[in-house]
Amino acid sequence: MEGETETVQELEANLKDGIQIMKTSNYPVAAINSGCELFLRFITLAVLDTRTFGECKVIMLNRGHIFIKKLDEARGKIVKLAAKFIEDGSKVLTHSRSRVVLQTLRKAHKQNKKFEVFVTISAPDNSGKQMCKDLEAEGIPCTLILDSAIGYIMEQVSFIMTGAEGVVESGGIVNKVGSYTMAVCAKEMKKPFYVLTESFKFTRLFPLGQQDLPAEYKYTSEIRKSGDTKKVHPLVDYTPPSYITLLFTDIGILTPSAVSDELIKLYL
Repeated sequence: MEGETETVQELEANLKDGIQIMKTSNYPVAAINSGCELFLRFITLAVLDTRTFGECKVIMLNRGHIFIKKLDEARGKIVKLAAKFIEDGSKVLTHSRSRVVLQTLRKAHKQNKKFEVFVTISAPDNSGKQMCKDLEAEGIPCTLILDSAIGYIMEQVSFIMTGAEGVVESGGIVNKVGSYTMAVCAKEMKKPFYVLTESFKFTRLFPLGQQDLPAEYKYTSEIRKSGDTKKVHPLVDYTPPSYITLLFTDIGILTPSAVSDELIKLYL
C-alpha cells in the first residue's frame, strides 16, 4: 500500500476497499462494521495534524499500531472484570462460542473456583460443541444442551454469560441467533443476563426489532448474492436492552443505558 499511494485520499480509498473486501467474507460483519469504522476514524485523524503526506502516512501507521494494541488488551480487561462475578457453586449458562467468555471461564477456573457450565449446541453451525470441548479440555465441568432446552435448564443456572457481535446505540446487542430467546427466558425467570464485549463492537445502529437488522448482519455474502433469504435462518438476532443486566467491556462495567454515552465518546 505504501508504494501505491501518494495522497491521503488514495490511502483512505485503499483502506475503504480493504474494509469492503472483509465485509464480503462469509463471517458475521457486525463487528467488522463497527471495528473498521472506528479504526478508519482513529487513524485518519492524523490528517488534521500534519502538513505533508509523508508525515501523515507515518502517523497513520503509528495510530494503526496503537489501535491494534488496544484491541489486544481489551479482552484481558473484560476477563478481569467478569471473572469476579463467578463464585464457587455458580452454574453458568452460555450460548455459542464466545472467545471472551471462554477466557473468563478459564481465568475463574485458574483461580480455583468450583463452578459448572451449560452450553447450548447453538444451531445451525453447532459452535457450542467446540465451546464445550474447549471447557472440558481445561477441566471445567460442562454440559452441552439443546437450544430448545433453554427453558428447562434456566431454573438451575445462576446467571447467563454471553458474548456479542455488536452493541447498538440503545444498549441492546446483536449476537448469534438464539440469544434473544435466551434473554427473554432469563428475564422471565429473574436470572441475570451478562454480556461480555469489546468496545470496538459498539455500533451506530438503532434497531427497533428483528426486521431492522441489516441483511449483511443476518446472512453471509453468498446468501445475500443469491437474493433468497426468506427460507434461510439468520445468523444473528437482536436482544433489546431491557433484557440485559450488565455489559462487561474494556471501558468498564456498563448498564445498557450507559452505552449511548460511551458510543458518543468513541466517535468524537
